[in-house]
Amino acid sequence: MEVLKIATAGSVDDGKSTLIGRLLYDTKSLTDDKLEAIERNSKKKGYDYLDFSLATDGLVAEREQGITIDVAHIYFSTKKKSYIIADTPGHVEYTRNMVTGASQAQASIILIDARKGVIEQTYRHFFINNLLRVKHVIVAVNKMDLVDYDQQVFENIKADFEKLNAQSSYDDQQITFIPISALKGDNVAKETNVMSWYDGVSVLDYLEELQPEQDELTAARFPVQTVIRPKKDEFHDYRGYAGKIYGSSLKVGDAVTVLPSLTSSKIKTIEFFNEQYDEAIAGSSVSITLEDDINVTRGDVLVKSDEVPQSSKTLKAAVCWMDGKALVPGAKYEIQHNSNRILAKIDSIESIIATDYSGEDTSKNQLTLNEIGKVNFKLSKNLFFDNYADNKAGGSFILIDTQSNTTAGVGFIG
Repeated sequence: MEVLKIATAGSVDDGKSTLIGRLLYDTKSLTDDKLEAIERNSKKKGYDYLDFSLATDGLVAEREQGITIDVAHIYFSTKKKSYIIADTPGHVEYTRNMVTGASQAQASIILIDARKGVIEQTYRHFFINNLLRVKHVIVAVNKMDLVDYDQQVFENIKADFEKLNAQSSYDDQQITFIPISALKGDNVAKETNVMSWYDGVSVLDYLEELQPEQDELTAARFPVQTVIRPKKDEFHDYRGYAGKIYGSSLKVGDAVTVLPSLTSSKIKTIEFFNEQYDEAIAGSSVSITLEDDINVTRGDVLVKSDEVPQSSKTLKAAVCWMDGKALVPGAKYEIQHNSNRILAKIDSIESIIATDYSGEDTSKNQLTLNEIGKVNFKLSKNLFFDNYADNKAGGSFILIDTQSNTTAGVGFIG
């Protein structure tokens, strides 16, 4: 069954968790004990309705404060599709969590409180979706029940958001506006009759029909995660390379180049357990053997010989900083690019990017927690890479603090 990965974003109390809880409830995805717990806790709090946010807030602090702190992944299915929702925090101090949650999303839902309209946090959420090239964005104007389902309120918010969208450079992004009440269930899993002026679909109907791109048009990339050398006589000469295919498909007979050695061969077999295939599509985790006995190790990348990416010892990237220790020029980190690690030195911090589309600040020379900036790197050796806009897998990386071994930041090349 097809799987769709979604991220949610919204400011505090915009209703992200309630929306997801309502989706789970209306699609009968809540277990009996979970539903009983929601009913029990809702009564305990004195509510005359079911508090669906309790279905997603996993941390004690989240339940106590009524906010989302960490990224929670929620799974549910309908007859048509399976879904993985990354419920990301709305607070500015959890921007890093939102970037993490949205990084794998094929679609995003940005919630706006109908009473508040487009606010600063909306700018930030939209900016991150632009940065991560999330093509399909649903702007869900929530709590329409609290504004008497007023069409003009919805139209005003839609107009304000379209002004924001006019500042975006991501022309291919597709934005859909849906007025909803997550609490009442209006236009969430089914259409409502209380907003007769709206002739569009519900959130779930939109997701059910959404056909996300499969990255067919991007170059194939196969980062080698491990080399398979069975210790059995019958496989004495076997040498396979296991990993996941990104971008587009690979076929038996394709001429491939190994990065960074630039040695070449052809694909001899594509295997998954005991089965062999003539072709494997993007997203497939397979093992590949080559016709020639050339040196390939973990961290190398197989690419089609006519699709070799650019190579350089310098790099410019937009970096979302995730560490309490500021990023400063001269600092050294390891860049993990796919399964390859390379030592990098911070050459300069070009600017801090304002996520409200107000511009860039070039006066600062450090990047602090949750800030996003343009950073220039010097690398210890050549790195083969893509621009993130062209190829997400080949154009992204994480920065690792070599002292603490923690993930300090995430970068998007280009």
